[in-house]
Amino acid sequence: VLVSGTDGVGTKLQVAKLTSIHNTVGIDLVAMCVNDIICCGAEPLFFLDYIAMSHDDPPTLEQIVEGVSEGCLQGDCSLLGGETAIMSGMYEHGDYDMAGFCVGVVERKHVLTGQSIAPGDVMLGLASSGLHSNGFSLVRKVVFDMEGLGVDDEIEQLGSTVGKALMTPTRIYARTVRQVLNHYRVKNPVHGIAHITGGGLEENIERILPSTVNAVIDSTTWPVPDVFRWLQSRGGIAQDEMNRVFNMGIGMVLIVSPYFADSIARIVSDAGEACYRIGEIQEGAGKVVLNS
Repeated sequence: VLVSGTDGVGTKLQVAKLTSIHNTVGIDLVAMCVNDIICCGAEPLFFLDYIAMSHDDPPTLEQIVEGVSEGCLQGDCSLLGGETAIMSGMYEHGDYDMAGFCVGVVERKHVLTGQSIAPGDVMLGLASSGLHSNGFSLVRKVVFDMEGLGVDDEIEQLGSTVGKALMTPTRIYARTVRQVLNHYRVKNPVHGIAHITGGGLEENIERILPSTVNAVIDSTTWPVPDVFRWLQSRGGIAQDEMNRVFNMGIGMVLIVSPYFADSIARIVSDAGEACYRIGEIQEGAGKVVLNS
């Protein structure tokens, strides 16, 4: 079965413009697409990009494609091609937008739909690298409008400049997830995978739950990155809003058989990902319950 996905980077590109850091948003672009299709159990095959610019800007374009190339290396897929459009009058000078398209493949019998998720299953959370590529309209409002900060301002709580903290690229989980799926190909103890993007843990996990179970999450089981605490305190953002907009430190969730949870967690950790046991599946009505 061929599996495809498409996505963009969103208003994080405005921060890229302010920082003149353009070699990481390509990683974000690949990540947003590849991380989606591996939720179906698919192996990424190839990637294409579309970049629209206000004017011909080869140095910036070179940085962007450098990031896309790096993202494809991390995602174990080929950068097959792309399209660049110069659209003067459509964008302000120096602005650009980008979209990505990824295609993968999975054997029909191994497609992950979430329908095998059952009471007793364990949720394993893989750590995010920070904001990833979601919620940047809110981020920009807090950082630049409310706080009046510049991208070169140092933030002691974060141990970095504003720009460096905001431009940290999205983690790509394809290689790690493929290791898990291939290791247990016959027994298939992975019952569902959720990529935690806009909508947070609640909305993204709820999409794959059968109507007969709830996902009960203990939000004290993993460390929340400092960037989220800092944004929340500076912006006076309610916890419910934080949970809805951001990943809060968990970039991907594997819902697995309890009999294999420990061994899967070891594989994930050995692959270099921080892994946390964040909750379990209980009888319910297809909802996510986030406890703190």
